[in-house]
Amino acid sequence: MIGRLSGLLLSKAPPQVLIDVAGVGYEVDVPMSTFYDLPPAGDRVVLLTHMVVREDAQLLYGFLTESERAAFRELIRISGIGPRMALAVLSGLSVADLAQAITLQESGRLIKVPGIGKKTAERLLLELKGKFGPTLEGAGGATPAVRCCRLAIPIAKRHSPPSSCLRTPVSRMASSRRSSFLHATEARN
Repeated sequence: MIGRLSGLLLSKAPPQVLIDVAGVGYEVDVPMSTFYDLPPAGDRVVLLTHMVVREDAQLLYGFLTESERAAFRELIRISGIGPRMALAVLSGLSVADLAQAITLQESGRLIKVPGIGKKTAERLLLELKGKFGPTLEGAGGATPAVRCCRLAIPIAKRHSPPSSCLRTPVSRMASSRRSSFLHATEARN
């Protein structure tokens, strides 16, 4: 398996790029989110890859961040979702937006992706529910992430968590934590 490519970016033609690695040119399909963040042709690039071996082809899919690759791998595990459809989803939604749509069960976001209908969107939401936790959390991306709803959400997209995100209500906190919280609050006032 080829898990990572590091080399010279020779050409870019959406959704495919050509990378020269020690004299061998690799054709790699990438989501548009990765494509737009690539350096200009002629510069060095590093892509994390996922290789798909079929009877009639060996295909490479590339990603700039681990969270994109992890999301891609979760998507292709779903019956009826192949690599092309997974690339379309990641091209239409960022990983953070996809994770938020899954958490909030918003099929409307997925329906906007070309090739995804209402039934497919609902199936995606059902099968991915709870799977975007530890795999994507803290994955090495360009922006740091925070934990909210068991998902990696870039700091730029941080929001007030919905009530479903709250792990333990204050009334159920251990008495020592509650009393230290009250003392700290009183000290500030």
